[in-house]
Amino acid sequence: MSNSAVTFGPLTFDPASSLLRSAEGQISLGQRAAALLQALIKADHQPVTKSALLEAAWPGMVVEEGNLTVQIAALRKALGPRADGQDWIVTVPRVGYRLVRPEPESTPTPDLPTIPVLAVLPFANLSGDTEQDYFADGVVEDIITALSRFKSFAVIARNSSFTYKGQSVDVRQVGHDLGVRYVLEGSIRRAGDRLRISAQLVECEGGQHIWAEHFDGTVEEVFDFQDRITEGVAFVVEPQIRKAELERSRRDRPGSIAAYDLYLRALPKAYLVSDEGYSDAHLLLSEALVLEPDNSIILAKMAAYLGYRSVLGYSPIGPDDHALGAELVHRALLHSADDAGVLAYCADALMHLVKDYDWAMSAIQSAVAANPKNLEVVYRAGLVNLHCGSVADALEYFHRTIRLSPYDPHAHGPLTGIAHCHMALGDFAEALNWAKKSLTTNPNFVCTYWMLIAANAQLGRMEEARKFLDQFLKIAPQVSIASIWAGQPQKDPNRCAAILEGLRLAGLPE
Repeated sequence: MSNSAVTFGPLTFDPASSLLRSAEGQISLGQRAAALLQALIKADHQPVTKSALLEAAWPGMVVEEGNLTVQIAALRKALGPRADGQDWIVTVPRVGYRLVRPEPESTPTPDLPTIPVLAVLPFANLSGDTEQDYFADGVVEDIITALSRFKSFAVIARNSSFTYKGQSVDVRQVGHDLGVRYVLEGSIRRAGDRLRISAQLVECEGGQHIWAEHFDGTVEEVFDFQDRITEGVAFVVEPQIRKAELERSRRDRPGSIAAYDLYLRALPKAYLVSDEGYSDAHLLLSEALVLEPDNSIILAKMAAYLGYRSVLGYSPIGPDDHALGAELVHRALLHSADDAGVLAYCADALMHLVKDYDWAMSAIQSAVAANPKNLEVVYRAGLVNLHCGSVADALEYFHRTIRLSPYDPHAHGPLTGIAHCHMALGDFAEALNWAKKSLTTNPNFVCTYWMLIAANAQLGRMEEARKFLDQFLKIAPQVSIASIWAGQPQKDPNRCAAILEGLRLAGLPE
């Protein structure tokens, strides 16, 4: 069977990338599910025996038939129902399974929304020891598994990307062959008891390196080291792909009205963390929602951004932002399909805007369980725990965010979060230290000024506190103690008490 894409009904399966596309989007099938679907397609309407399917998905292995049943059930779920409500894969009693493939319609298939696709190539073993191949391959397999949990991009299955093992490749050719936009490649080197893993993310079209890093550890800590590499790569690659996609949207499709492009154009507006920025982002996301009313990440981010406006004391977007936010959250959760990013943004909105603190904690716990390596999820786990859970857990999440993304241009969020934690714990000198670090990353983030003013005031440094208060009021001239408190989660008033008292001491109006 060729590696060209196959269309049946509204579905298209690309064997080279293991991607399944439909009108709702596209997903990356697992290695075994892709092998089963390819075998069923190859049979061309005919039944395939269970033994043949077991051999296709588990070549050379002895496995129980129950494994096949589980994989077929998962594949049926991924394919969804046919127009008549029946499954695409039907059971043939005492034989096996058959794929129902209607004749293609003559009408052209509409353009489907696309997301970036990544291939993780086998890492080169530079140790001069072929026995280290297993470790290099294990690292790559874990990276593929970790990155596959993200839904903002798709990852090519291992059986496709590993066809390049041992080859010197041109990433442009890999991009063409696999239909991917990005390639993650790397190498492993052992010297005595030391290991170094190098990795780089490359954009295929122009061959540009958009990120590179190395990770060092010891042979004795192989498994911990492997986990650390996997986690580090996963944390960094997703934001880098998002950043590259933003640049691509500006460069290639500046006039597009597609929902995905509108979404991409909204993100840098929100990153400004300003009244105008959030307003512009809301308008762009509203346009995108008209095109895709059930898009869960658009719904979730709209709700979260409304919450941020409330926190920062900006004017409401509409007559009742709280009601609008609650509606957006409900719709986002309805269509979330356990997307970790959607759950995290919903948790943020539930806490800041809807003020349903128990639900917020439940949502963020589900987000962390769904993808503990998503940088935005970990940061928001810090936020929700700061206000609704454990301050100690919040500190751990914030520090983890900084440790795994030390060059993040939006580091003011977790840095200010750490300062807030120390304010809540009564350690004002430490809070001041972290707030100063945050100020260097974003001099316009108003929450940082709350910490700078309050910590200095609590330490008796009133001249410094008033200096920062003057700077703060230039950014937010209408702010007051009441407006700040109104935007804060209020499950435990003690979490903000030292901040509000410090602002009062410095002279911020009630």
